[in-house]
Amino acid sequence: MKRAQFEPLIIEVFETLTFPLPKHSHTYYELIYIYKGQGLHYLNKIVMPYKAGDLYLISPDDEHYFEIKKSTKFCFIKFNDSYFKANKQLSPDILVNTSPTEIMRNPLLKEIKLVFDEPCKTILYKTVDNLNDYNSLHDVSNSPIVFFQILSIFGLIKEASAKLNVRLDLGSPAKEDLTSYIHQHIYDPEKIRVTIIAQHFNIASNYFSTYFKRNFNMSYKDYLNVYKIKLIEKRIEANQMTLKQIAYEFGFTDDSHLTHFFKRHKRITPSEYKQIFHS
Repeated sequence: MKRAQFEPLIIEVFETLTFPLPKHSHTYYELIYIYKGQGLHYLNKIVMPYKAGDLYLISPDDEHYFEIKKSTKFCFIKFNDSYFKANKQLSPDILVNTSPTEIMRNPLLKEIKLVFDEPCKTILYKTVDNLNDYNSLHDVSNSPIVFFQILSIFGLIKEASAKLNVRLDLGSPAKEDLTSYIHQHIYDPEKIRVTIIAQHFNIASNYFSTYFKRNFNMSYKDYLNVYKIKLIEKRIEANQMTLKQIAYEFGFTDDSHLTHFFKRHKRITPSEYKQIFHS
């Protein structure tokens, strides 16, 4: 069952040795800032170690909980859809293309840790502290001051995301776009290297393999190999090209390199496959 929240904005700060909730989801959004402590954060199918200064983005699509290893002080900034709609007149034009709730739902930000360099790290800490101080004395839900402070956090998220090559305005690429790119460039090994394809689709290269496996249920390397083998089989079946020509087309160093690759995946050599197919 999802935890519900009817107030547009709630800010909670507490320190604990044991997280009070099991794995759960909710109808609202949460920005979770770690003041201090250590442990593990379970978010959907990802487990990440957390430490002081980390920030997590939780949307209604997510399930999560914390396994605390060292006493942890949290700040939960919880808001629902109505919070930003009610303050739309205060929002800068930059948020027209990408709203805070769209950023919160971005799947790429669930599987990588945002890294805040200085001075952003200190600014984030002070901003969260300002929100906490204001919350102890005033109603935060209708405060323009608080609204702009929260917007500044999303500004920091945008900056950290840009350093990881995560495009918040476009979101994640469609599976069809990825496969189309791979199929188009399968004959050019350089263009399907992880660093190149990740850069092309604005995905952090150290995250690309995780992203691909989550969407295709197989590793990027396995996908390339399976697709390449299928194409090579077609070339052999057509019987119009020599092994040397096929090896050159797919970027192998020579026909022995192609034979080794084919046998590793099919357990027979290309010549044996050709003989079986044409027998």
